[in-house]
Amino acid sequence: MGMLQEFKEFAVKGNAVDMAVGIIVGAAFGKIISSLVADVVMPPIGVLMGGVDFSDLAITLKAAVGDTPAVKLNYGKFIQTVIDFIIVAFAVFLMVKGINSLKREEEAAPETPPEPPKEEVLLTEIRDLLKNR
Repeated sequence: MGMLQEFKEFAVKGNAVDMAVGIIVGAAFGKIISSLVADVVMPPIGVLMGGVDFSDLAITLKAAVGDTPAVKLNYGKFIQTVIDFIIVAFAVFLMVKGINSLKREEEAAPETPPEPPKEEVLLTEIRDLLKNR
């Protein structure tokens, strides 16, 4: 089997396609969460802390000299990224928890046995009629 054929079989498998869709949706979800944190969550926190913009928080390690830019430790952006991660992790936790509870409900539901074939039902009826004679 050629490498191209193997790749084709791998690429069209359901798991690979599901994984690709998950990655694409996850990337879009990450952008939404980043915007939520940067544009909705952090401004009120900054106001509560005295008008601080977290993305501007930094420690200058080396001042700018001529055309050389300053070397900064941008801990404000790091704080914002940590909050992004916490929100994404919590959202994923809630989603997994919901899926697990649905699976538990499916497992807890009693399974009804499948109906026997018509021939078997007919033979059972004949047996019962013969037994009653």
